[in-house]
Amino acid sequence: MRFRVDRDVLADAVTWTARSLPTRPPVPVLAGVRIEADTTGTVQLSSFDYEVSARAQLPADVSEPGTVLVSGRLLAEISRALPAKPVDVVLDGTKVQVTCGASRFTLLTMPVEDYPNLPVMPEVTGTVDGDELTHAVAQVSVAASRDDTLPLLTGVRVEIEGERVTLLATDRYRLALREMTWKPANPGVEAVALVRARTLSDAAKSLGGSGSVSVALSTGGGVDLIGFEAAGRQTTSLLVDGDYPPVRRLFPDDTPIHAIVNRQALAEAAKRVALVAERNTPIRLTFSEGQVVLDAGQGDDAQASEALEAVLSGDDISVAFNPHFLADGLGAIDTTFVRMSFTHPNKPVEFTGQESLEGDDLKDYRYLLVPIRFAS
Repeated sequence: MRFRVDRDVLADAVTWTARSLPTRPPVPVLAGVRIEADTTGTVQLSSFDYEVSARAQLPADVSEPGTVLVSGRLLAEISRALPAKPVDVVLDGTKVQVTCGASRFTLLTMPVEDYPNLPVMPEVTGTVDGDELTHAVAQVSVAASRDDTLPLLTGVRVEIEGERVTLLATDRYRLALREMTWKPANPGVEAVALVRARTLSDAAKSLGGSGSVSVALSTGGGVDLIGFEAAGRQTTSLLVDGDYPPVRRLFPDDTPIHAIVNRQALAEAAKRVALVAERNTPIRLTFSEGQVVLDAGQGDDAQASEALEAVLSGDDISVAFNPHFLADGLGAIDTTFVRMSFTHPNKPVEFTGQESLEGDDLKDYRYLLVPIRFAS
C-alpha cells in the first residue's frame, strides 16, 4: 500500500474516525483504525467497537492499493502534529511509514484479518438539514441522564411520523422535547428509536456542518441500528434496547400561572446568584406583579439576591430550582424571552421560548423542570 494525501485532509479524517475509539478495548484490534486504499484514488478510514462504527473517505494519490490496521489514537496524534506538507503513507512489511517533509514516523500494524466486519449502513429513511439537526440534538441532549446504571435514560427517543421528527430526553429531574421537520424517503414512514445521547450528539456535531444529513434506521430485523451520513462520512450505532417511559404525559394540560422574562437577563442573573449556592443547593425565584426576585443562601451562609422585570399572569408564586438544570434550560432556548408556565409551586414547570412579550409561546421546544421543595 502506498498513497499521498494532503496533511489537513488526513488529520481531519483520522481525528473524526478515531474519536469514538475505546480507551480500554476488550481486544487490542478495536483500538485500531483500518486504512483501505484503492486505485480509484480513494482512501477509506474505518473504526468499530461493536456498538459504534465510523467511516471516512478522502481523496488521495494511490500508487499501490492495500489495507492495514494501525493504532487510531497514535495516528491521529501524529497526523495533527505533521507540518503543512503532503503526507506519504507506505506499507513496508509489518510496519507503516508516514513521511511528511522532514518528519518520518514508523507505526506497527495490527492483524487486519482479526478486525470485525463493519455493520452495513441501513437504507436511508430520510434527510434533515445538518444545522437544524445539530441545534435540535443539543437542545434535547442536555436533559439526558449521565448515569450509565440507567441505560434507558442515557438515550434520546427519536419518534418519526411522516415529515415530523420528535426528540425526547429525560433524567427524571427534567424533560426536553423538540419537534422538527425533515424529508422522509417514504411520506408515510413511522418509526421509533432510542439512541445514546452521547453518540447522537457526537454525530450531530461532526456532520451538522455538512449541509444535508442522511438518516438511516433499521429496526425489527435482528439488529436495531441507526446511521448518519454526510460529506463522505458515515457513522452507525446500535440502538438502546428497552421501553422508554411514557414521559409525554408529564407536560401539564393546563397552566393557570405563567411568567415571561427576558431570557438572557434571567440566565445571567441566575448565574450570579448561584455563586453563593452550595453544591445541590437551589436558587429560589419569587414571582409577583412586574418582577421576579432570585435569591440563594440562607442563615449564616453567604447570600445573594437580584430582581428582574417580569410579566406575570395569575397568582404570585415561588419556586426553587437546581441552578445547573435551570441554566441548561435557559441556554437551550434561543428566543429573546422565556415563558415559564406553572400549575403549583411543587409541580414541574414548563419552559418555552417567546419572541416578544405579546407573542405566542413556541411549542417546538419544551423544557420541563422539576422544582426543589424548600422550607417556607
